[in-house]
Amino acid sequence: MTKTVLITGTSSGYGKAIAELFLARGWNVIATMRRPDAGVFATASDRLLILPLDVTKAETIDKAIADGVAAFGAIDVLVNNAGIGMASAVEVTPDSTIREIFETNTFGVFATCRAIIRQMRAQGHGTIVNVTSSVTLGVMPLVAIYAASKCAVEGYTESLSYELELFNIKARLVEPGLGPTTGFAANGGPRMQGLIPEDYGAFAQAYFGIMANYPTPYCTEAEVAGATFAAATDEGDAIRFPAGADSRMLAQLRWSTSEEHYLARMREMFRPVMPA
Repeated sequence: MTKTVLITGTSSGYGKAIAELFLARGWNVIATMRRPDAGVFATASDRLLILPLDVTKAETIDKAIADGVAAFGAIDVLVNNAGIGMASAVEVTPDSTIREIFETNTFGVFATCRAIIRQMRAQGHGTIVNVTSSVTLGVMPLVAIYAASKCAVEGYTESLSYELELFNIKARLVEPGLGPTTGFAANGGPRMQGLIPEDYGAFAQAYFGIMANYPTPYCTEAEVAGATFAAATDEGDAIRFPAGADSRMLAQLRWSTSEEHYLARMREMFRPVMPA
């Protein structure tokens, strides 16, 4: 029987690539986005259903799940990909902006998970894949708010994985590395205006220069799609699936070394040297 996946945030970048890979592998795909656009995908398919879904609006989550089940009979996998980026100095980041980040990146994930669990328990199986970020493995400067929103999802997902084993439901994480080809950072541009004050200017300039010459290859959309497919179909007990050479390097550093070695290496890689 053909399996079905529901994916959030498929209008571009990782979400679009994930949807295209599942389609290519013969799955039914419920591709959701805040503003549905059939032109996102090059070809139409009777296995592709494009629906509106805004993770900050519960009614759209419930309707997308109901419409997806009506179309394909069941939803075997949920991929929480929708998210927004953020770079800022903490001291000048308004509460309203912090809440905006958490509403999508964190509470939106909680809401879709909560909604799909009921359906997956009723059918007796399912897999939830939450897409976070390599900042949960190697936290960098000027992304404290963004990192916090993603780290919350990491703890949530691991706890959820133990909680749902009773019902034959898996909860997993995909941790993409830096992906400058996705336009993810550019989409957050207006939100970040004025959030790096002059006193941080030299530090920020040096830091962004380091990131422009990252020590390992950047993560690609195809790598994230591949890691997501692996997370959705793997029969083992793994929870975390790093995507991209940089994320795999950080995962190795985080999980296979001492705290002292990890911190020393992170400072070496990511902390700019301030001008004298």
